[in-house]
Amino acid sequence: MPEPQRDIYLLSPKALSPETIAVAFAKTSRSPDSFRDIAAALSDEKSAQFHERWVVGYGHASVAEHAVLHIAVENVSRLAIECLESNRLASYTEKSTRYQLWDLSHYYTPRVIAASPQAERYRQVMVQLFEGYRRSLAPVRELMQRQHPRRQGESEARWDGRIRSKYVDNCRFFLPAAALANVGMTANARVLESAIRKLLSHPLDEVREIGAEVKRVAQAEAPTLVKYAEAAPYQALMARELTAAAERLPSAGAPSAPVTLIDYDPAAEVNFLAACLYRYGSRSLEQCRAAVVEMTPGDKQALLDSALGGLGQYDVPLRELEHITYTFDAVMDQGGYFEIKRHRMMTQSPQRLTCDLGFAVPRSLELAGWRADYEAAMHAAAEAYQRLQADWPDEASYVVPNGFNRRVLLTLNLREAFHLCELRGASTAHFSVRRTAGQIYALIAEAHPALARYMRCRDNPAWPEIEAEYFAAVG
Repeated sequence: MPEPQRDIYLLSPKALSPETIAVAFAKTSRSPDSFRDIAAALSDEKSAQFHERWVVGYGHASVAEHAVLHIAVENVSRLAIECLESNRLASYTEKSTRYQLWDLSHYYTPRVIAASPQAERYRQVMVQLFEGYRRSLAPVRELMQRQHPRRQGESEARWDGRIRSKYVDNCRFFLPAAALANVGMTANARVLESAIRKLLSHPLDEVREIGAEVKRVAQAEAPTLVKYAEAAPYQALMARELTAAAERLPSAGAPSAPVTLIDYDPAAEVNFLAACLYRYGSRSLEQCRAAVVEMTPGDKQALLDSALGGLGQYDVPLRELEHITYTFDAVMDQGGYFEIKRHRMMTQSPQRLTCDLGFAVPRSLELAGWRADYEAAMHAAAEAYQRLQADWPDEASYVVPNGFNRRVLLTLNLREAFHLCELRGASTAHFSVRRTAGQIYALIAEAHPALARYMRCRDNPAWPEIEAEYFAAVG
């Protein structure tokens, strides 16, 4: 009997619905037929019946991971986007505050505030923030033109394209969390069902409404797999009770440092090398650890060079780095946090967005003569926040601009730290996130210098240099 021939092909969403593709893949566990033959025998009705029985009835939720949907979400607040993008296993691309300009009327007003005596105050602070943003663009652009002169033969449009992020990077500190943006989301149906539950359980009306709309449009493509996604009472109750418990804690002073390394493994270097020997050998982890402990410093260094020394610019470091984890208590401006939140392989616990931790002042706004106007807008936003949060603590966050600081707990493995510090520490990254990435790298290098020397960010400017160059104040 001839050997079966390898066959690799696409089950195209142009020809098959997401639910049918999911069933075709699921049935291969019990059927000897090819995926083509399985799919040809299916209809949308039969696919729905399969999912009702196996995914809904028997809980085989992994089948839903084969149904992938692409959802466009437009004109939602950046505050709502935080919830939408908090799902780890989805993919997102959002409107950039670095490369696009915001229109003055593009902000969200929550209904409870619109119907309250605070409506005019809310509108006025939005006008002040967006006007400050718009009016600061030209003077900061002129500053950047002086600092980065036009090259010979360079067109006006190309010159502006080259320096645009440099001036918009500074002006975006004005933009509030109410600013509207677009985001494209790609997720499988299993992740999407969980995301919809989270959205429908959120304290903000806007987010709950987004959840209902996402469910409606998803059901057009995957009618069975998301139709049972509903609000989760546990999520809402848990959030209320933990918020109340946290509010009973005694008040504390300002953090001693912007980023603090809270928890890490002191034996990380030994454990990483032991994991490498474990993977490529046949001994137990205990035996591998004992062998590494007995090595001379030179032998350990040689083994580290074997594991990490050959990393090229585009190489991904080996997964054994994931056995090493760090926990950081970090404070950064909201604009910087919006860059950090994209790194969903780490575990992030952000606190509510408030005006309690002060605000950063970009040095370029000061050099362009706009520090006074900027600080006036920040103080107006802080005053509005204090008035609003007494009645609507969640909705008050809409008025908080990018410039205000926020605290977030970060737990990440060393492989993710390699990626984060390289990508967000690069000269092309926003200076807010470069400062935070530099702080994370410095703490890892202090704790584990032998491992940190292989991180491809070690030649970047130190974070105090970045802070001194780009910030007139940090909070």
